[in-house]
Amino acid sequence: MKQLWNIWWPTFRPWSYTAAIVPIALGSVIAASTGPFNCLIFALALIGSIFIQAGTNLANEYYDDRKGLDKVQEYGIGGALKRGDLTARQVFIAAIICFTLGSTIGLYLVSVAGMFIFWLGLFSVLTGWFYTAGPFALAYVGLGEIAVFIFMGPVMVIGAYYVQNQQIQVGALLASLPVGCLVAAILHANNLRDMDIDRGFGKRTLAILFGRQGARMEYFVLVGGAYIILILLVALQFAPWPTLLTMLTLPLALRTSRIAATETEPRLLQPVLRQTAKLHMQFGMLFVLGWVIALFL
Repeated sequence: MKQLWNIWWPTFRPWSYTAAIVPIALGSVIAASTGPFNCLIFALALIGSIFIQAGTNLANEYYDDRKGLDKVQEYGIGGALKRGDLTARQVFIAAIICFTLGSTIGLYLVSVAGMFIFWLGLFSVLTGWFYTAGPFALAYVGLGEIAVFIFMGPVMVIGAYYVQNQQIQVGALLASLPVGCLVAAILHANNLRDMDIDRGFGKRTLAILFGRQGARMEYFVLVGGAYIILILLVALQFAPWPTLLTMLTLPLALRTSRIAATETEPRLLQPVLRQTAKLHMQFGMLFVLGWVIALFL
């Protein structure tokens, strides 16, 4: 059992789950500030989103391996298929199971909140699957960051808000934008690191399309944009002032951006990916905490 755990756990890439947890928590706490709040609905939305994230990770592992990309990547993969610890069929079946569990929870939420959640969930599952699947996989045609920004920012925040209040609020949509920027920055940090390998495989990420300097600029825009948008949201009273707690993460953002601005080797850019994921988590949790504090004030 311990050996199976050690093989499967990194394959599920659990460190990525904050990308699912933060937007659900944010949309839910905003809903709590505007109306009634159901803890069971929140828990189900959170668990369902984590299953979809896990399914997406496994599908990515499977299709990147089929396309040969994982066989030459040194960083950023679970590695179970590359090492032969798991078969492609096992990973594929696990992905289907995760998507099925997430979708089952989603169907219950549809029965509670209506068809709007059905369409959000359907497009989320399709995006997760076709992120690396098929001849026009989103990650391979320069649409990866755009898809991640939309579906792990606005779509998830609005969905979490909607299942509580059955309405769409402009404030929740605007509050999702900084989270979307930072989750897209995680993916872009990955693509910035893997530019040479991706170019050799014909994978057209935005980093490849923009070139090294353009890719660096995109990273700065995504990270810096999260802070600028937040300040504007507070100034325009779309977000409460305690959410400025997120400014505590600014030193981490500056350190990470400095590495992205100066390094070109994958080994030296690997910390940018890890630190950007950490930045997303810390920024997101402080953002949520700011809304919670505002509830009691």
